[in-house]
Amino acid sequence: MNRLVIDLDRMLHNIQTVDTWMKMHDASWTFVTKALCGHAETLRALQALGVRSMADSRIENLQVIDRMAEDFETWYLRLPNLSELETILALTDVSLNSELRIIREINRVSGELGKTHRVIIMIELGDLREGILPGNLIEFYDQIFRLEHIEVVGIGANIGCLAGVVPSVDQLMQLVLYKELLELKFKRELPMISAGSSSVLPMLLEGRVPKSINHFRIGEAVLLGTDLINGGLLKGLRDDVFTLEAEIVEIKEKSLIPLGETTSMTPFEVLDESDYTPGQRGYRAIITVGQLDTNIAGLTPVDTRFQIAGASSDVAVVNLGDNDRQLRIGDSIRFRPDYGALVRLMMDRYIEKVVTPEIRSFSQGLAPSDEVEVPPAITPLDEQGSEAS
Repeated sequence: MNRLVIDLDRMLHNIQTVDTWMKMHDASWTFVTKALCGHAETLRALQALGVRSMADSRIENLQVIDRMAEDFETWYLRLPNLSELETILALTDVSLNSELRIIREINRVSGELGKTHRVIIMIELGDLREGILPGNLIEFYDQIFRLEHIEVVGIGANIGCLAGVVPSVDQLMQLVLYKELLELKFKRELPMISAGSSSVLPMLLEGRVPKSINHFRIGEAVLLGTDLINGGLLKGLRDDVFTLEAEIVEIKEKSLIPLGETTSMTPFEVLDESDYTPGQRGYRAIITVGQLDTNIAGLTPVDTRFQIAGASSDVAVVNLGDNDRQLRIGDSIRFRPDYGALVRLMMDRYIEKVVTPEIRSFSQGLAPSDEVEVPPAITPLDEQGSEAS
């Protein structure tokens, strides 16, 4: 049997650690749940673990969250489309926006629903994804501040989500200055700068994030512990929340080099780049997880002696070396997924998802744990770019 095991103890550790970092920076944060693909049991687990603000970009996933409880703050994580505004506004409290026409329509629909919708206005800072150009700020805000059923709670940005631009202090300070400019011009408070993501966490831990950056949207760091800037893990986080267990259906000693002429007719890449010599042999295992199930290149065997040789649609081949673990038919090989592989696995209806331990065993929630590693004091930068006293 192939299954993806989701360890709640390890997830709670990451949640508590990130929550501690946020409190040290005097910031709030929202758990980005889109990689969970609306998996109800995992989302209910987040509720049991104390998470109360979730962000997603799929209506179907938000509907699952909406059915769980009423005490959640929900964010729509991508720009709303006109054709689904009524549903989006019924399911979410906050959305990210950059188009005046859509914001006007949000105002109209919100009025019809008898509610006020909160918006974050996204600003383009160089990654060339969503966001208005800074030169249009004054004119843009002059129009949206007139809308009755819109509450503009702040400004935001996505950095590194498309072009891979590395977040910098200069970019974050630009947002601080834009916020101050708008507040002076319109004599209205913008309480939030939502510019933190998993890619900004390394800067946060180094004390290089301005204190006015006071909201973070965090997903990958909690789910996988990833340091998106330097590679590897963020100190204090775990990378073993998710484990793919794939069953072996064949195991034989074979040549490690294909026999005969090879072509590029295979639709998927060969992954094992080891420099084997002619005649070299080793044990190769076949598992029934293939490219239809996930991005095989995004899987890392937990046993570092193993290496994925390649995969077709339905199976993957793993080189086991001498197989000194004495693996047999029916045994499982364990893998850690990266973000792309995790999303595909969560979407795959052929892979069983197992949440452990039972959800009801959690009552601690976001209370600090003795295992949470607290970094040296996170001293945020003030608005002049120097350490705040």
